[in-house]
Amino acid sequence: MAEDRPQIYLLTPPSFDLDIFPQTLSRVLAAQEVACIRLALASRDEDAVMRAADAVRLVAHEHDVALVIEDHLQLVERQGLDGVHLSDGARSVRAARKALGPDAIVGAFCGASKHDGMGAGEAGADYVVFGPVGETGLGHGTRAGRDLFAWWSEMIEVPVVAEGALTEELVRDLAPVTDFFGIGEEIWSSDDPVAALARLVAAMG
Repeated sequence: MAEDRPQIYLLTPPSFDLDIFPQTLSRVLAAQEVACIRLALASRDEDAVMRAADAVRLVAHEHDVALVIEDHLQLVERQGLDGVHLSDGARSVRAARKALGPDAIVGAFCGASKHDGMGAGEAGADYVVFGPVGETGLGHGTRAGRDLFAWWSEMIEVPVVAEGALTEELVRDLAPVTDFFGIGEEIWSSDDPVAALARLVAAMG
């Protein structure tokens, strides 16, 4: 892997078939070097989330990849996960860090807010996510532009993740100014996630 190339931060689909997805994930992890996986489930059913966490953790740790869970702080230690991804910017970072200790991964989604990102970093986040970087009807529609990533990469040491509606063109454009690409629906909606990810990785240069 090129030293200066961004790393891959993989998001799971919001829901998936436990009989199929773990094998698909395993193929993706065998094909590309992935730094971290985020269990990004839409479900609020604790039992379903725990079963999914078990299945994904087995695959992730088999490939020596860290696994964080979106927002469900209480499940991190219970399910043997590596940390938590917080979707509310800087607000919960300090409490999560206190609850999980210094070794857990704590990340924060900060939309397109430089202020939120800086707050999360100061509160102890291991990374911040800005997005969406592409065109999407989801969320409140504010895109995180290249200038935000360029400024952050130059001024702030906390690693930054670019995610949301990525295209090969956006990946090419942002590769010099981001540490990670958060990739999920871009590959899972494809018939061949391994090939879809390979195209995005090729675009990183």
